[in-house]
Amino acid sequence: MGHLLALFRSSYLRHRGAYATFDEAAAAVRSGALVGYNNDEVVMHSLEYMSELKLEDYPILFWLNRLAPETILDAGGHLGTKYRAFGRHLELRGRVDWVIYDLPAIVRAGRRFLDEGKLSGPTFIDDLAKARETDVLLASGLLQYLDVPFDAFLKKLPSLPRHLLLNKVQTREGPTVVTLENFECAEIPYQIRNRAEFLASLDKLGYDIVDEWSIPSLCRTIQTHPHLGRSSSRGYYARLRLV
Repeated sequence: MGHLLALFRSSYLRHRGAYATFDEAAAAVRSGALVGYNNDEVVMHSLEYMSELKLEDYPILFWLNRLAPETILDAGGHLGTKYRAFGRHLELRGRVDWVIYDLPAIVRAGRRFLDEGKLSGPTFIDDLAKARETDVLLASGLLQYLDVPFDAFLKKLPSLPRHLLLNKVQTREGPTVVTLENFECAEIPYQIRNRAEFLASLDKLGYDIVDEWSIPSLCRTIQTHPHLGRSSSRGYYARLRLV
């Protein structure tokens, strides 16, 4: 009875568990729940909410206006949520080649949106081998769900982007930890990185942090492990050093 009650309670926690790797977290998903984002049932979760312009988006808007890129690779761009949110504030259609990279289930839904006329402008890919060289890599809310190191992810591209716009990056001062985020029908492995190691990896790739901002409203505490403390949520603009 106590085990069943624990499972019932766990289904109402925003974050639960603390694991060393994505695989360990995925193996701990509660019985009956889907694992991860790459499921058709999860794709539409909070779509309209994610497509709204948020306060934490404004630094990204500022830098996109300042950089005026011709090409953007929107990594983890879901169903064009940032494309939709930014569309009223940036001249996008016909001026920016906006490519969205995401998981196969999300890309299938995105292409269906294009076919049905629910979205126009961006293109969708689920294979980084199909990515072209890009001026800006935008990753807004991607990194906590990315199951490979971010530097390894960038090295899969044909060349390193000149500019990185990273938003909602979850970090902590202690060791990297992976928890599980509750999406009701699914649980999603959710990584909170060691901040110093993350910044060191960008520096090793040749990136300088030009701008950084804090997002206090998106800091997280793992309810089952409050002793690990509260994470920090930040955004970064990083520029590749010229050789």
